[in-house]
Amino acid sequence: MSLPVAQLEEQLLALSSSVAPGREFCEAIAELAHSGRFRELRTVLPPVVYCELHARFAADPAAFIAGWRQLALEMRHGFIQHARQRLTSLTRIQRPGTSAPVWQAIQRALDGQQNDLLRAAFAFELLELVEPAVARAIQLRECVVTAACSDEADRYLDEATRCYFYGLFTACAGLCRSVLEEAIRQKLPPQLGRLIRARYRNAATLGNLLHEVNNNLHLTGIDPGFPRVANRVNDAGKRAVHQGLLTEEEARLCLQSARHALQLLLG
Repeated sequence: MSLPVAQLEEQLLALSSSVAPGREFCEAIAELAHSGRFRELRTVLPPVVYCELHARFAADPAAFIAGWRQLALEMRHGFIQHARQRLTSLTRIQRPGTSAPVWQAIQRALDGQQNDLLRAAFAFELLELVEPAVARAIQLRECVVTAACSDEADRYLDEATRCYFYGLFTACAGLCRSVLEEAIRQKLPPQLGRLIRARYRNAATLGNLLHEVNNNLHLTGIDPGFPRVANRVNDAGKRAVHQGLLTEEEARLCLQSARHALQLLLG
């Protein structure tokens, strides 16, 4: 039986609608006003807030009650959209002075300590990533090598692969370059390594390292096919940095080339 991801999304949607931050608060104000118990709010609201609400209620009780019920409804129905906006506000550049609907402002304020907006946004986003990530993962095979690999290179490969799984294609290419840079440095003979560090002042790029490897294959003992495959990774990484975002196919080819290059490098 396959994992019911779609069912999990439906259950999360139903749960989030019922526990949307601020919904119960707005419904409680509307109910207390409707049942003639408005004064009970005096014990739970700051005096200035209570006085403001009391003045609005006294001016038009029916409109006051209807307004708070509408706010509760908007908080419930708009919660997922608001949750996504909350997360996006942390990931992209924002402009000052952007006004939000009243219900969103109240919901954000009431959620200030619980952070349920962010929890919901992450939960939905991660669930939506499951099937695409699986589809990408089945296109890869294990990267098996016989020589030792540094922990740092292994972590770079892990992060690059996860970036590909989760759709971060440009970041994937950048990390693929870091994988090979680290692996090459570990593989270089000590004398050549010292020469390269001095020549490039400890700042050799992947392109620099591949140039030196290609010119000293007899010293390194590296497979002659390695520079050609590794250059594909370097080219993709440079495109990611200088020419814009990569497509999924470009990231996949870059990652596959990086893994192939590691197998040539580490045997």
